[in-house]
Amino acid sequence: MTYTSSTVRVPDVAAVPRHIAIIMDGNGRWATQRRLPRVAGHTRGVDAVRATVEACARQGVEYLTLFAFSSENWRRPTDEVSFLMRLFVTALEREVGKLHANGIRLRVVGDLSMFDRRIQDLIRRAETKTARNTRLTLTIAANYGGRWDIMQATRKLAEQSAAAGHAVEVTEGSFAEHLAMAYAPEPDLFIRTGGEQRVSNFLLWQLAYTEFYFTDTFWPDFDADALGHAIASYTERERRFGRTSAQLEPQSQNADSLPC
Repeated sequence: MTYTSSTVRVPDVAAVPRHIAIIMDGNGRWATQRRLPRVAGHTRGVDAVRATVEACARQGVEYLTLFAFSSENWRRPTDEVSFLMRLFVTALEREVGKLHANGIRLRVVGDLSMFDRRIQDLIRRAETKTARNTRLTLTIAANYGGRWDIMQATRKLAEQSAAAGHAVEVTEGSFAEHLAMAYAPEPDLFIRTGGEQRVSNFLLWQLAYTEFYFTDTFWPDFDADALGHAIASYTERERRFGRTSAQLEPQSQNADSLPC
């Protein structure tokens, strides 16, 4: 299933975001403040992932997307990258069974060809094991970049045209079918921890009408309460999608008049 873009059709809006996307920033700074090696922050960050997944499942969030490793993160020190790869393997080995037991589907998006064979095999097994779960879809963006995503979708459309022998009509819908996260609706709420206020090449196409929430909290300290604050901020927003506030008032009045 491919979801329609928010620039084409106004999506349904609910009190709880249907899809939350998070840049988990601040692991290294969290560790540095405590005079610990940076990798200690990454280890602690896994606990925050677990707490956030559990909180989203409890609150009825349907999709949670976490930016775990960007295509630019290969520029980090070699020893830190190596540690992150080992941590990825450990998480896949230890956490997938728990996700499956709790009805959570796991997807991993990005250019996975850069990872070694063991990681690729673990990803495939995890996705297969959890494929039929419907409580929450947890997506891990690994070696992912928004520009990469747009380019690979464009490349697939070009290949489609070449195979057909003529130019294939390109629409937002046909383009979106080839994006890495075509199976998920666009995020309702984007959260970035760690105090930075930029999207850092994350879901560039999909964030067109997403509500942004930035917090100074470092990712290892992000918990259910912090998530609650982000969702509370989201519920106070007026999501107009190009319309005026006056156009939204009749909808609000109709909702208020519904029988309890």
